[in-house]
Amino acid sequence: MLMLPRNVEEIPDVVYGYANGRPLRLNIARPKSPPDQPMPAIVYIHGGAWIMADYKGPWNYTFAAKGYFTVNVEYRLSGESVFPAQIHDCKAAIRWLRAHREECNIDPQGIGVWGHSAGGHLAAFLGTSHDVEELEGEEGSEGLPSLVQAVIDLFGPTDLSQIVGTQKYSSFLEAAEKLVGGRLNEREALVKMANPIDYVTPDDPPFLIIHGENDDVVPFSQSQLLHDALRKAGVETTLVKVKNAGHGFNPNPDGAMVEPNIHEIHELISDFFDTHLRKERPLANPFQT
Repeated sequence: MLMLPRNVEEIPDVVYGYANGRPLRLNIARPKSPPDQPMPAIVYIHGGAWIMADYKGPWNYTFAAKGYFTVNVEYRLSGESVFPAQIHDCKAAIRWLRAHREECNIDPQGIGVWGHSAGGHLAAFLGTSHDVEELEGEEGSEGLPSLVQAVIDLFGPTDLSQIVGTQKYSSFLEAAEKLVGGRLNEREALVKMANPIDYVTPDDPPFLIIHGENDDVVPFSQSQLLHDALRKAGVETTLVKVKNAGHGFNPNPDGAMVEPNIHEIHELISDFFDTHLRKERPLANPFQT
């Protein structure tokens, strides 16, 4: 477990909105000595098949240590509410950041988002649906935009309809059915609504998509579909296929080397955010497809 860096402070369980009368929370990690200029912000959205895990964890510590204002976001899980509750909550968190930009010393034009698996799905949604009113929700701060300036999607689902009738990805199918509240072929309208690809437009922010080529939970093709749609629309997008890796970039059972390795993946993520939120240097990515 990554320890909290000495130059970082954590503020847990900050309420950013309410849904059905109960509070929605986020964890803040930020520099103990913030800079004079507004900081870019990074939002992390956890995975867990939309039904488990939580927003407490060290995912953003390294970014906070580098001078970013960061938050981990709680969202309603599928056992509590079906889609689109999850994206409503994530958008409310983005609006909260903008509403508190002065007291938190945040650059409202420098907000990036990333997530793993189910969190990658929601991160992609934030990137493509910033102008879709029915996906905004009513929680949190009103009257502020939910758009973001950079998106990293780590092995996230996209088009749930592609797994109807499959056996290999049974856990993914089960999670998707819980997300929409029933069998996918009986919830076609909601399945379509839950596809971030359907909202891609040329003004979407830059994307970095990273996915293991042998993922047996969420097929690599899910990321390929998103990448292709973004590229067709003229959106800046990079797709990294991680060789010899399964879900979560775990190595194949045969022990073949994962390429890029975890350290290199972390460098790609850090460089992407620095490039698009700080405008410091161009992205150098030998693994780009």
